Amino acid sequence: MGTQNLILIVLGVIIVGIAIAVGISMFMNQGYNSNRQSLATEMSTYPPSVIKFWGLNKILGGAGANPANLTQARLASYLGFNDPNYSHTSENGEFRITGINGTSVTITALGFNTRFNKRARITTVINVQTKEVTNSFDTASSW
Repeated sequence: MGTQNLILIVLGVIIVGIAIAVGISMFMNQGYNSNRQSLATEMSTYPPSVIKFWGLNKILGGAGANPANLTQARLASYLGFNDPNYSHTSENGEFRITGINGTSVTITALGFNTRFNKRARITTVINVQTKEVTNSFDTASSW
């Protein structure tokens, strides 16, 4: 075998290796982006439920439009979240009621797929009186 043949074989192996690395990177990025979109879709189901909880009479398990009845424990019970963490886990990620400040409820979701050792995080703030919903997207390594 000549020198040119060896150089072509080495060059071919390098090109195939680069193509495999790019393919794996694209696959991982697609998984992360899909997980982020799934989190956003699932998160969009919570604001209407929180607003409904706010207006629902206390006798029926709601807050009765009273800030004193708007607690993490009561809202977690209404949404079906686990009471100790105020959290719910789905196939997309973990959702937590991370805070209630007066008439604002904050729910945060952390996805399962990673990119550069970071997971997608979505924070939704729901003002139950004005029915205003604000979303923010970022990344986090853990809670």
